Amino acid sequence: MTALKLENVNKSFGSVHVLKDINLTVEDGEFVVFVGPSGCGKSTLLRVIAGLEDASSGTVAIGGDVVNTVPPAKRGIAMVFQSYALYPHLNVKDNMGLGLKQEGQAKPVVEERVTKASKMLDLDKYLTRRPAELSGGQRQRVAIGRAIVREPKLFLFDEPLSNLDAALRMNTRVEIAALHRTLSASMIYVTHDQIEAMTLADKIVVLRDGRIEQVGSPLELYNNPGNRFVAGFLGSPSMNFLERSVPGLRPGHTLGIRPEHLRVVDHGRINGEVTYVERLGGDTNLLVKTDEGERLTLRLFGQDLTPVGAHVSLDFDDARAFHFDERDSRVALEAA
Repeated sequence: MTALKLENVNKSFGSVHVLKDINLTVEDGEFVVFVGPSGCGKSTLLRVIAGLEDASSGTVAIGGDVVNTVPPAKRGIAMVFQSYALYPHLNVKDNMGLGLKQEGQAKPVVEERVTKASKMLDLDKYLTRRPAELSGGQRQRVAIGRAIVREPKLFLFDEPLSNLDAALRMNTRVEIAALHRTLSASMIYVTHDQIEAMTLADKIVVLRDGRIEQVGSPLELYNNPGNRFVAGFLGSPSMNFLERSVPGLRPGHTLGIRPEHLRVVDHGRINGEVTYVERLGGDTNLLVKTDEGERLTLRLFGQDLTPVGAHVSLDFDDARAFHFDERDSRVALEAA
């Protein structure tokens, strides 16, 4: 069954056209991540799916049912926000079960679902605590548990890890991935963090200026980006784009090379000076200013002792390079 289908969805706020002809299908059990820069429309799209905003035109269908005029509470969705939105005067157990009580569910049903969710999220020993007695990661797990107990058709996550520090973000990311495997539920997750997108998604939807740029699995988009925007957005460090530093490049065309695909050689096609070194322990990033004045990043695996100021010669495998035309669209190597 299709969990979500969007057909020609548009959203405008007055004269501002925020979402533009969005067409997307989310299959049952898929984990889909919306990514893109701030202002691209990803959170607005999530709110349209949830019913918190009305689509200006187009169709939103959840589980095969058109829900354009259905209120949020009746759409069979559960949403986890960036802010935990927990009631400070209620303990963990009551926060998780409140929505079910408001729906009029019987007490045994509420008890059963809260118990099941708390075990799944390792919250058993915190059920009598209030939010102020919990860490940020524990509060976010409570918010996720509150969504789980509703047994929705579709989970919606709106940048749920943004308020957590780096270590907690990684731990909670692992927990969300495990939760998806356990529940086999359909999930849509909004983030500006491409690492979250790459590690969590079955399918990534890249948005820019209210439009879908490309849809595919993380490695499909990483290895075969359709245009320069997608190529540069996915990957850390981001892809290098060169116009002058590689001999033989057609005027107006841009060459894209990922940092890990560059290598130091004795006599390469790219030459320059190391201007900064990032030694990260497991690998090393060299920032290089080419002789033609362009800047690039070279990723070396392991610990490298190249100093700032060193002159280096670089090369790459042509089969791993990307060519983009004047419109920033991907072009084939033979046409470049």
